[in-house]
Amino acid sequence: MVPRPAHLDLDSPFPLTADQIASFREDGYIKLKNVLSADVINHYGPIITSEVYRLNTMHLPLAQRDTYSKAFLQIGNIWTKNETVREFCWGQRLARLAAELLGVRGVRMYHDQALYKESGGGVTPWHADQYYWPLSNPNTVTAWIPLQATPMEMGPLAFAKGSHRFEAGRELGISDESEEKIGRSMKEQNYPLDDTPFDLGEVSFHYGWTFHRAGRNVSDRPRAVMTIIYMDEAMRLIAPTTKAREGDRAAFAADVEVGGLMNGKMTPVIYPAA
Repeated sequence: MVPRPAHLDLDSPFPLTADQIASFREDGYIKLKNVLSADVINHYGPIITSEVYRLNTMHLPLAQRDTYSKAFLQIGNIWTKNETVREFCWGQRLARLAAELLGVRGVRMYHDQALYKESGGGVTPWHADQYYWPLSNPNTVTAWIPLQATPMEMGPLAFAKGSHRFEAGRELGISDESEEKIGRSMKEQNYPLDDTPFDLGEVSFHYGWTFHRAGRNVSDRPRAVMTIIYMDEAMRLIAPTTKAREGDRAAFAADVEVGGLMNGKMTPVIYPAA
């Protein structure tokens, strides 16, 4: 394999502080600036984008889509289809950050997922990701990686601070109902809303049970975002109790037995502790 050029650094440790780790665990998320260089984003971003449009099967006009489909083009498991995207997803810097924030020995990939909010795309309703995941514990984290600077008009991710401890609404998938009910709960419970732009190279990490949303993209270009979902390397599969979780098991853990370690071919360990 040809060595990766030094300016495309995906592996060197990011200097995470004890205060940042404590903040993540208290608030349920953290935004970190300068995690990835402009060189890295400018190299891998166009390749990810090319794969998103190659693999996309949603061709209805926005006006004819439901709320979920208006929110973004959603393409997953791209790492299995493109070696350069696999290289990006296997980057040790992001995976090490995930393990340190969670406080676990190592992390597996659960899956990757590109979320491209088209120009004119609608809101991403309030939800918690782990609603979809048949996983045994809350040691999960999503790295949300914008592939451009993301000002407010593009619909950056917004978080309800501390909401990962709040259980009402966890039974709701992304929908008009979740936007209304969870949004009302967040206000009633006085969870502060962190709704701010992302600089180029800034990456956020949020727990699977942290409630979050995103606004519309009123800009004239797509909001390109790559996500990598990490989980505790000791995670186990639980019996799916919803259609959504049955779908996730089929996609990511078809070769794992209920109760078994999530060590299938789709969920490899990305960062093991030394």
